[in-house]
Amino acid sequence: MVTKIIEFSVRNPFIVIMLILFTLVGAVYAIKKTPLDAIPDLSDVQVIIFTEWKGRSPDLVEDQVTYPIVTAMIAAPKVKVVRGYSFFGLSFVYVLFEDGTDIYWARSRTLEYLDKVTGNLPPGVSPVIGPDATGVGWGFEYALVDESGKHDLAELRSFQDWYLRYWLESVPGVAEVASVGGFVKQYQIILDPNKLLAFDIPISHVVHAVRNSNNDVGGRTIEFTGKEYFVRGRGYVRDLKDLEDIVVEVNPATGSPVLLKDIATVKLGPDIRRGIAELDGRGEVVGGIVVVRYGENVLDV
Repeated sequence: MVTKIIEFSVRNPFIVIMLILFTLVGAVYAIKKTPLDAIPDLSDVQVIIFTEWKGRSPDLVEDQVTYPIVTAMIAAPKVKVVRGYSFFGLSFVYVLFEDGTDIYWARSRTLEYLDKVTGNLPPGVSPVIGPDATGVGWGFEYALVDESGKHDLAELRSFQDWYLRYWLESVPGVAEVASVGGFVKQYQIILDPNKLLAFDIPISHVVHAVRNSNNDVGGRTIEFTGKEYFVRGRGYVRDLKDLEDIVVEVNPATGSPVLLKDIATVKLGPDIRRGIAELDGRGEVVGGIVVVRYGENVLDV
């Protein structure tokens, strides 16, 4: 067989040269068009259901959140395996579908069956499904570093959460941009228990007053001299002073209002953190993780 191939090649050099050229062209075309990926996505077709129930123990989360969701997902079509995990205040349910199932069909079926169980969950508990991505879709990492020292970690995290992540999420193929590190800015109301006791104000009244004061109220239009004027109540909190001037109660003895600043200290502060982000041993930074959508090529994205 080898002898015949050699004889044919010697007698037909033109055909051999043309075959070599066609092979080279095909190889170059394959190199340019073949999709490259660091880790090929061989994961199962799965949908993750995430539920948060703050402050509840794992066994309570298991009984009232994870178990009802798992039992509802078992009946969904083309479901192969359903796994539930309960943590302190958190519930994760992994719904694995049969191979070849379209991921977006699977997500729509998950939402359909999730609607059936939502009414049986505790009040205020709202399950959400994770992004249309997998564990190997972790495509890109970046860090925000201010070497000038003009912006602290809280400001960098605010820029990341309110601007940069949305710019990156608009890139075709990106499913989610997760923020890590820094400080999430929040309004903090530090109550003085002695002043609460002096004014006889329970904490529930303070919570109710703050919640009701952070709201715009719609009115109606009034026609006057041929013009229409819109009447509305503006109560949206925009800074610390707006919070400090919230009326909590009315002093029955004097009839004067008791403001939030009379019983508490209002300030800007960081939310509780469960971890940090660090870069090259130089200290804390704010970072982001770009997760690529299911089925997309990570290198192209």
